[in-house]
Amino acid sequence: MSAFTPTSAQEQSIKKTFWRYTLPAIAAMLVNGLYLIVDGIFIGHYIGFEGLAAINMAWPVLYFVVGFGIMVGMGSGSLLSIQRGKGDLTTAPTILTTSMIVMLLLSAASTLIILFYSSQLLQAQGAIGTTLQMGQDYIAVYAWATIATVLSAALPFLIRNDENPNLATILMALGAVINIILDYLFIGIWDMGLTGAAVATITAQITICLIGLGYFLSGYSNIKWPTKFTLFNLSFSRQILLLGSSSLFMYLYTSFVFALHNRLFMDYGSSITVGAFAIVGYLMVLYYFVAEGVAEGLQPPVSYYYGAEQHENISKMLKLSVKVTFIAGISWTLLLNLLPELMVGLFNNEDPVLISTAVDGIRMHLFAMPLDGFIALASVYFMATNQGKKALIVACSNMLIQLPFLYILPKLIGVDGVWLAMPLSNITLCLVVMPMVYFDIKQRQIKGNSTMSIQQAATA
Repeated sequence: MSAFTPTSAQEQSIKKTFWRYTLPAIAAMLVNGLYLIVDGIFIGHYIGFEGLAAINMAWPVLYFVVGFGIMVGMGSGSLLSIQRGKGDLTTAPTILTTSMIVMLLLSAASTLIILFYSSQLLQAQGAIGTTLQMGQDYIAVYAWATIATVLSAALPFLIRNDENPNLATILMALGAVINIILDYLFIGIWDMGLTGAAVATITAQITICLIGLGYFLSGYSNIKWPTKFTLFNLSFSRQILLLGSSSLFMYLYTSFVFALHNRLFMDYGSSITVGAFAIVGYLMVLYYFVAEGVAEGLQPPVSYYYGAEQHENISKMLKLSVKVTFIAGISWTLLLNLLPELMVGLFNNEDPVLISTAVDGIRMHLFAMPLDGFIALASVYFMATNQGKKALIVACSNMLIQLPFLYILPKLIGVDGVWLAMPLSNITLCLVVMPMVYFDIKQRQIKGNSTMSIQQAATA
């Protein structure tokens, strides 16, 4: 019997299903966020604001590579769960091998993009001098290891959708521990700068890849490998890309918006402003990974419920996810505003201008942070219920709606306008996305009541 199926109040409940998948997903994302933050802590203390500015300009160049992995991981994971909900277990090997081939092709394309365009993309963000050189040093390590970045992003999703969420969390935790230890050695002890930070991350990613691939080839996986099966299915590849495309656009959105913010902060501020923006981003990412963990925990059971046509369970799962997303966001926003100097001091406690700028950034940039989590959750919800077009619309809108705010506000109020653009655009977009989600849930409740009536009539 599937782990998603609620057979009785005693055996399984919606809440238990939610927490069974959400807690490991949140833990995995927080662990993932932890080693990004540890990178920032080491760079902030050992290199300073120029190092923070450089890595903040390098990540928009590299984030699309992670996005490719998330897209394939979420897309193929959703497809696996949907097929399992329909009772079809025979297609799982083909879905998995198709996803691997797609990732190999995307990795090759990523390497070419980084080799030919990374320097121009850094300069487009305003990188010059030491900041430009540090950014190039960081990116150069990734150029030849894109397959590790893509696979390590996708494999935890695939393992989680193989009904093994705890292993997915353990795998990411192991990668995080390796990264933190190597950060200390390469940055703190051997003074390798941003090159050391990149080597530490890539080494952790390779470890995740080796263990994750070994899992699927072992007897511990729920995917059983027949003697003969189709290695690549074009239809599955299209479904994977469509279902996961919203996740890719969320990462492209993050990459693009961060790059645009970096450029505007350089135009209206300085490298110190970009360094402060990096610190604010690290603090935001803690919540964002919680919200993304909730969304990822939502996806496997909701995809199963969709395949099994259990509409009432979908509604209950989404409502619980929204509640947790908002509670976490409001709590973290309050904490950041109550103790801003303490939080910023984790990354640098010696530069008063950097600290003051980052504190101002927290208050202006993060006051609507819970809404950003809701938008990410809505996109994953539509993807999990096989509404890839709606998921894509939400993800694209999240990027496009910021453009007019980023164009107009800095011209009116200078650097403060750059800080305020994202929260104001989130408020505007939620006025559209919230009704979309509300009406979708109402339709599912109607379908659920209709199904129950039919079942009751059949048993009468």
